[in-house]
Amino acid sequence: MLYLLDFQVEYGPNMTQTDLFSIWSKEAETVLEAKKAGVVVDSWKCVGERRVIAIVNVDSPDILDQILFTLPIMKAMGQYVNVKVTSLRRYEDFAADVNQWLNEAKN
Repeated sequence: MLYLLDFQVEYGPNMTQTDLFSIWSKEAETVLEAKKAGVVVDSWKCVGERRVIAIVNVDSPDILDQILFTLPIMKAMGQYVNVKVTSLRRYEDFAADVNQWLNEAKN
């Protein structure tokens, strides 16, 4: 199952930018390893923002939930990370359904 993950990262008033970068460095290692393993299809850092977008491929929503709660950044500062999760569907599969529905509507 494919999911779009949109991470918005903030940090608390007592955390320095260096603190944030230390945590984010560990997160980056985890993401790059997951990409090598095929879990992360691809990921992007949004320019000028503390925002990361990723496409992941996991077997179930339960597995995704487990992964999200155990990410280094979530363990260290999860209260400052907002993740929007969107389930994705291959467009080719949608197009096939549209054609099927169109054919059914004509009959």
